[in-house]
Amino acid sequence: MDRLLPDGGLALASLSEQLLQPGVKGLPLTEPMRQGAIGVQRWNVLRGDTGYPVALLKESALLHNLDWMHRFCAKHGAVLAPHGKTTMSPQLFGAQIANGAWGMTLATAAQVQVAYRFGVRRVLLANQLVAPAEIRAMLALMRDDPHFDFYALVDSEEGVHRLSRAAVAARLGRPLPLLVELGLSGKRAGCRTAEQALALARKVAKAPGLELAGIEGYEGLLHSHDRAGSLEAVRAYVAALADLVREADGKKLFGGDRILLSAGGSAYFDLVAHGFAGMRGLSRPVLPVLRSGCYLTNDHGFYQNLTQDVDEREKVSAGLRPALEVWSMVLSRPEPTLAILSMGKRDASHDMELPLALYTHRPDPEAAGGAEATALPPGCRVEKMNDQHAYLRLPEGDPLCDELKVGDLIGCGISHPCTTFDKWPLLLVVDDAYTVRYAVNTFF
Repeated sequence: MDRLLPDGGLALASLSEQLLQPGVKGLPLTEPMRQGAIGVQRWNVLRGDTGYPVALLKESALLHNLDWMHRFCAKHGAVLAPHGKTTMSPQLFGAQIANGAWGMTLATAAQVQVAYRFGVRRVLLANQLVAPAEIRAMLALMRDDPHFDFYALVDSEEGVHRLSRAAVAARLGRPLPLLVELGLSGKRAGCRTAEQALALARKVAKAPGLELAGIEGYEGLLHSHDRAGSLEAVRAYVAALADLVREADGKKLFGGDRILLSAGGSAYFDLVAHGFAGMRGLSRPVLPVLRSGCYLTNDHGFYQNLTQDVDEREKVSAGLRPALEVWSMVLSRPEPTLAILSMGKRDASHDMELPLALYTHRPDPEAAGGAEATALPPGCRVEKMNDQHAYLRLPEGDPLCDELKVGDLIGCGISHPCTTFDKWPLLLVVDDAYTVRYAVNTFF
């Protein structure tokens, strides 16, 4: 069966050729199967063909989101280096690169090594590179492959010293490009003031073996329940990043032939794109690099709410779509308003919100496919999860209290895709009728 997700030139053949053994979560295997043969089985999630729970990606939503973000970046004159930590899936990396991604963002040295293994050759490590073994590993990639385009962050003098010593010792033949991180008081990493960031930029520019490639930040930490206040804070922070670039450029601190200016998580990337636009009149071109990772799958909760706000600000009617669902089976009906499901904390994210109960379906093994799931009535909610079980509360008095049976299926959306992907070594990609097209792998 033909793939619709492009591979972006990555080396993915080994994944299709690998032999999957019985016991892969979500697959109904009783004997080994080549991964590339999954699509020809014509499994259908609604027919009850897979194991449960099963995590799936809707192909039509993935393709829509890939195209949507490509057009968004082109419109605003930015490039995208999507944060690969969201999925850690080489097949999805390839689809993003094929749809115009400038490179990939990653969070750890190990993630960089995974991406490099499958052919990613431009990486922004959006994190401080501190551990000696990890510094050596990244410098080894740069030394052994002159075409590997690698950037890391720094926010301290000690970080500069560590990286400078290691880069000199590695004898790369080219400098290690760094972005100075401007952080936020009380939040995560990063210099706490523009003055500190500028002073650190001077040290990077002077340090042997290093090169100041740009300025970086992460505005997503400014999210709060005060929507208007969050927007104001994000705009001010983005402006501060842009001002820092201008000031550092005025002092002739940047190396290379362009200046990277990077931010843009999955909640306010439109504000970042607007704030970074029009950076002209500097010593060299400015390349705005957005890093949204969750755009690819979006979700049914936290990010869906925030990207609907993006739709309103951008005045678009067909924004990002949720692509990720987790389906489970009713194991027990111990009380009239309670169903126990075959999924739990090991299967779906719960760090932001519990899974959102969306659909139900009674599988028919004799059906030819094409069945439609039924939307659950308002008031159905997952109220608690254990490791392997979820508690689905049904609205009292609703006909579903009598109709829902052991063996019925429940489809859930999730809030925060990052912490669902890391629970699945393999996810199934389905068409809109829930017929399985192929699988993608993750490497956490």
